Amino acid sequence: MQAVILAAGEGTRMRPLTFTRPKVVLPIANRPILEHLFFSLKDAEINRVVLVVGYRDETIRDHFGEAWNGIEVEYANQRRQLGTADALKSASHLLEEEFLMMNGDAIVGAEDIRKIAERSGFALAVKEVPNPEEFGVVECEGRLVRNIVEKPEKPKSNLINAGIYRFSKEILEFVEKTPQSIRGEYEITTSIKMAIESGIEFEAVEIDEWIDIGFPWDLLKANSFFLSKIESRIDGEVEEGAHLIGDIIVGEGSVVKSGSYIEGPAVIGKNCKIGPNCYIRPSTSIGDGCHIGAAVEIKNSIIMNGTKIPHLSYLGDSIIGEKCNFGAGTKIANLRLDDKNIMVNVKNRVIDTRLRKFGAVVGDNVRTGINVTINVGTMIGDNVFIAPGAKVDGYVERNSKVF
Repeated sequence: MQAVILAAGEGTRMRPLTFTRPKVVLPIANRPILEHLFFSLKDAEINRVVLVVGYRDETIRDHFGEAWNGIEVEYANQRRQLGTADALKSASHLLEEEFLMMNGDAIVGAEDIRKIAERSGFALAVKEVPNPEEFGVVECEGRLVRNIVEKPEKPKSNLINAGIYRFSKEILEFVEKTPQSIRGEYEITTSIKMAIESGIEFEAVEIDEWIDIGFPWDLLKANSFFLSKIESRIDGEVEEGAHLIGDIIVGEGSVVKSGSYIEGPAVIGKNCKIGPNCYIRPSTSIGDGCHIGAAVEIKNSIIMNGTKIPHLSYLGDSIIGEKCNFGAGTKIANLRLDDKNIMVNVKNRVIDTRLRKFGAVVGDNVRTGINVTINVGTMIGDNVFIAPGAKVDGYVERNSKVF
């Protein structure tokens, strides 16, 4: 069966990480989000994919090409990101009679994809979550979908739309008639409700393995999930006196120097220099070409390609972009003194992360001087210069200087 994957969006809620890349290529366990979905599709024996692309689409095209690991890949351009129904419409010329449609920024298991694909008619994946008010809530009668209510204040159930659909080309009849929503977009859920009202039956299929990646801290949850599945593989060099405990991957050309202590699960990319005398704690991913130096401690974090953290620094529960350089003594706090949830400024809106521990999100090419302190929940844009001894808090605009 064919799968249509929506990957055109800018991912503004993931800023500053998406200023320079589309959301679907953000790394989890050193692989792009979308690549994890491709692995699930492959395991579910889906071998034809249409990628609907838009924002910085060259990054996606360069990575997947016309074929990836035995999956045939075609592309449709969504020139303006005007919603999920509009995205499907932009791919209409490439559709087979029956197909799956799903979001490129969610983690879905192969068995769950297979479960949807094996249905005989229209189907929609549903999942029980503790926070249904943040999603589209699905109202069912038996196994059939009766309604989808977007982000209701008082949800009737915890069952939400997981964004995986089984369609036939008949859905395009309703896509063409779909009006703009209040947000100015053409929503596939509106198309589905119109189809249901016309008499078409949609089966609700409950799935198990699903991680929605809406905000930067969701990357850490997904990173931990995939790292829990790895098996140790040492392709680089581990010096005598280094201690590796648990499942750890060390990439080709990387060196783990004496005195380093790494607790898995963790992954270290290619051509990295690790140590001497550093401490890398569980659920940490370090990209290619990174340097983690003496007396550096990193916990439950994602460090992207080319970043240098040479000495005397601490990072906890944080996401660090590409080609950053941290001065000695840079510390990122990850726990409020009052033990309350970490609050973060996203798109000029304060969001509750629902986490007691969360550090910072740092964009690409950020430089810090010595003895810099970064407070919990801080968001730092690309190309920011932070002077020695500075204390950073809140939201820091890209291309700025902090003294």
